[in-house]
Amino acid sequence: MTRYFRAVFILWVILRYGLDELVLSGFRLRGLARVVTFGRKLDAPRGQRLRQALEHLGPIFVKFGQVLSTRRDLMPPDVADELALLQDRVPPFPSEVAIATIERAFRRPLDAVFETFDREPVASASIAQVHFATLRTRDGQLREVAVKVLRPGMLPVIDKDIDLMRMMARWVENLSHDARRLKPREVVAEFDKYLHDELDLVREAANAAQLRRNMTGLHLVMIPEMYWDFVHPEVMVMERMNGVPISQAERLTAAGVDLRQLARDGVTIFFTQVFRDGFFHADMHPGNIQVSLEPGTFGRYISLDFGIIGTLTEHDKEYLAQNFTAFFRRDYKRVAELHIESGWVPPGTRVDELEGAIRTVCEPYFDRPLKELSLGMVLMRLFQTSRRFNVEIQPQLVLLQKTLLNIEGLGRQLDPNLDLWSTAKPFLERWMLDQVGPQKLWQELRDQAPRYAKILPELPHMVHQYLKKERGIMKRDADELMAELKKTNRLLQAMIHIVLIGFFGAVLAALLALRYFSS
Repeated sequence: MTRYFRAVFILWVILRYGLDELVLSGFRLRGLARVVTFGRKLDAPRGQRLRQALEHLGPIFVKFGQVLSTRRDLMPPDVADELALLQDRVPPFPSEVAIATIERAFRRPLDAVFETFDREPVASASIAQVHFATLRTRDGQLREVAVKVLRPGMLPVIDKDIDLMRMMARWVENLSHDARRLKPREVVAEFDKYLHDELDLVREAANAAQLRRNMTGLHLVMIPEMYWDFVHPEVMVMERMNGVPISQAERLTAAGVDLRQLARDGVTIFFTQVFRDGFFHADMHPGNIQVSLEPGTFGRYISLDFGIIGTLTEHDKEYLAQNFTAFFRRDYKRVAELHIESGWVPPGTRVDELEGAIRTVCEPYFDRPLKELSLGMVLMRLFQTSRRFNVEIQPQLVLLQKTLLNIEGLGRQLDPNLDLWSTAKPFLERWMLDQVGPQKLWQELRDQAPRYAKILPELPHMVHQYLKKERGIMKRDADELMAELKKTNRLLQAMIHIVLIGFFGAVLAALLALRYFSS
């Protein structure tokens, strides 16, 4: 019964904020809408109404809107921009509940786990909240840590709301052609995956550990260390990071931080993660980024919250590097060919038609200074244009485009004159050289050296075995061929015997008949 009450409440919110007119352009629920005419809010822009409706529906729908804002290939720009403003405004759950979760996870009293524990949370969101504590490590050192605890009872609530979202998606698809084009069931499935990934804090800790290893030699960003003895699917204990939120630009300036250099460093971090590692932080909004003011790490980025990570294959990186390079050379035919070579365009697509569409998208950007070019917007427009040609854009590239827009927006808040291309170009050129130059060959030889070292002493024996095997195969084939030839010869001889017997039999019969008739 609770499910039906929840479904009725959702329908009421949809009608109150006019989402029936927003989504179902060809099919409006006029009859039901009359029931909620009083208080129906239709004056605000459509994106704002959608954002307000999701906030009204609660934390899970807020999180859904945040994930939906990453799918700019599916959403109109005004709606995606409004959804990007969604923030988790969730009251913290009682500290007694957090403590009970910690004690259940580690099977010990709180005092046996931590030396001190701040009962007042420092941050609270729809999925989890964070407490500060101190922890004594195995070697006896006292460490300041942050303890992330999942909000209790989330899985049943999430599963119920996801189930309702699936039902609504099927309903919307059956009523509106415009809504079908947005693929609501696929979007809900993607949200389901992201949300369940975020519910596993061991997975998030593993993401953070990988990023920390990747960024060790860069000296531009700090990733908190994970304390693996105290990582559980519901609780994650990590190094406490002390920094200033990057959104507090005035405070950073007063402390002496060079905001222009900070903007360039952010772009460097992003492109290093993308083109060197193919493993990037995909939720880099200002709430997840701080700046260190400590003397030994002054001006470095601090990354937090690793629930959403993007990964790229070598093929993805090649696609991106060549697309960006061809774009800045105005080689639109090459951009079109890359789309076709990737296999994402139907085989019958004409290169010249796709080239013309891409030229229409890209050419206006070249009337602007390079510092005003937005690689994220270019990528988004390319995706939108590709959709006209029935291109299936890969989710990892959409996640990359969303993150690139975040980085550009953040970088230009710090430095309005940031020239993103001048920072990106060396990464693209270096990546292209690495793929075709002697360094790539040397790297492949170096990576395979242990394998070759193991094989080399065995090579003569392997060659001998191969030749022996080949001789055995050849002998077997020759024996089989000789057997077949003998079989064929026997058949031919039998046929000759039959023919000769038949011939002589016929002659003998003819002679006997001639003698009989002559007598």
